[in-house]
Amino acid sequence: MLTRIKDLATKLAPRLIEIRRHIHAHPELSGQEYQTAAFVAGVLSSSGLHVQEGVGRTGVVGELLTTGKDQRTLAIRTDMDALPIQERTRLDFVSRAEGKMHACGHDVHTTVGLGTAMVLSQIAEELPGKVRFLFQPAEEIAQGASWMVQDKAMENVSGILGVHVFPSIPAGSIGVRYGALTAAADDLEIIIIGESGHGARPHEAVDAIWIASQVITTLQQAISRTQNPLRPVVVSIGQINGGRAPNVIADQVKLLGTVRSLHPETRANLPNWIEQIVANVCNSYGAKYEVNYRRGVPSVQNDYSLTQLLQVSAEEAWGSDRVQVLPEPSLGAEDFSVYLEHAPGSMFRLGVGFKDRTTNYPLHHPQFEIDESAIVTGVVTLAYTAYRYFFMGNGA
Repeated sequence: MLTRIKDLATKLAPRLIEIRRHIHAHPELSGQEYQTAAFVAGVLSSSGLHVQEGVGRTGVVGELLTTGKDQRTLAIRTDMDALPIQERTRLDFVSRAEGKMHACGHDVHTTVGLGTAMVLSQIAEELPGKVRFLFQPAEEIAQGASWMVQDKAMENVSGILGVHVFPSIPAGSIGVRYGALTAAADDLEIIIIGESGHGARPHEAVDAIWIASQVITTLQQAISRTQNPLRPVVVSIGQINGGRAPNVIADQVKLLGTVRSLHPETRANLPNWIEQIVANVCNSYGAKYEVNYRRGVPSVQNDYSLTQLLQVSAEEAWGSDRVQVLPEPSLGAEDFSVYLEHAPGSMFRLGVGFKDRTTNYPLHHPQFEIDESAIVTGVVTLAYTAYRYFFMGNGA
């Protein structure tokens, strides 16, 4: 079956490259993936899948129905949205949308998902169970997975696989990671409330800007002395707003930031930990405060059995020398984790780096490019893993 899957993917390669270039040239931002969704639905329908549009607002679900007796449904999730970045590559198929670019590789993800559906549709008679393809919107704003789940995209799903491009791994190779793959990402808002006064008489006021700077400094220093260094926490304040005039002591400052963590126990304690630090600083200098901590997406925790299945399948397909077991997680976030609250799953890293280049630009860079030979690698890996899933007991 592996040989057949490889042959099918190889024959599809020119078409898949066309698909990827079309999607790349027509990027759409989160929640606006109307044309991409319509295009995806058309390709799925032409491959014989049962297609449902408008799932999760602008998402698409393609169901590959089989005659097998296995009651399980394996989901394969790929995302479709682009970023608000002006592309600075010199590709022939450069983005035609001003200020929008597939700088995170979701054009590749969508293509790999479509390619996997096209391959599996041609061996559907060999599949004992169902495969459901989730083409998700709005991953970049960490909302799309929740929208899909709300629209029952995960109903009766027994396992789920995902993929994300990785420019630091060369094309033709993949990376798997056991356990934590990405970090939980939460939003933080801190409002410091002081008292206004003349800039020449700061002792008669409560300087919200100065106190805000103390809060920022104390938060960073406290991480190294109050948090377990083996369980990383990153607090980054990315926006500061406050003050009315150069010669007036600011009476209010708003801090906006992101909080990243890997371990659920650590994450659970972070809101109280942050508020205690803010309270101690503000109380020391006579200020009031508000702390608004909004939980975002949890950490992607890859299921051991499904990750092992991915690794073994990829090693059979490409050889063990082209499969890396990643030693470290990323502190980036991925709302693939939302699906894992409903079924076990695993996401792997698809190498897209050029072997002959000294510089492979990172994700979210305006000059980000990929080696398109990686598309077939991704399709074969996902298709063969999906096939083997139904012959491995409970999918392990």
